[in-house]
Amino acid sequence: MDQQLTSAATSHHHAIRVQPSDIDFMGHVNNANYLTWVQDAVLAHWRSIAPPQAVAEHLWVALKHEITYRRPAFLHDEVIATVILERIHGTRAFYDTIIRRGEEVLAEVKSSWCCVYAETLRPARIARDVAARFFGTTATD
Repeated sequence: MDQQLTSAATSHHHAIRVQPSDIDFMGHVNNANYLTWVQDAVLAHWRSIAPPQAVAEHLWVALKHEITYRRPAFLHDEVIATVILERIHGTRAFYDTIIRRGEEVLAEVKSSWCCVYAETLRPARIARDVAARFFGTTATD
């Protein structure tokens, strides 16, 4: 049976400052930039908790994003992307990301990612001890 790990994971807060290049013809952040922010936040979360060897040996590939836009972001806004790793299952990780400006929710994103070996780009299972770092528990079979 596949390894599955779920529990209350620690959230990770990733600060973002809106730049002129983020702004589209409508005067607010282009929707595509939110996906870049999610990717940056998820990868920062991985790098902040995973051991250096795991970071060096693995890459993450986005499989799916489901995004709900709530409010626009504007030039020079300071926003926070809060990522929560919901679960790990085999080679996949499932994240919730909430992008806020202060108390305002700008976007909510559900995403799934596949871990791959950096050298071969083949799918890689997340080692139990690495996964446990994100959840503060042990994996179950």
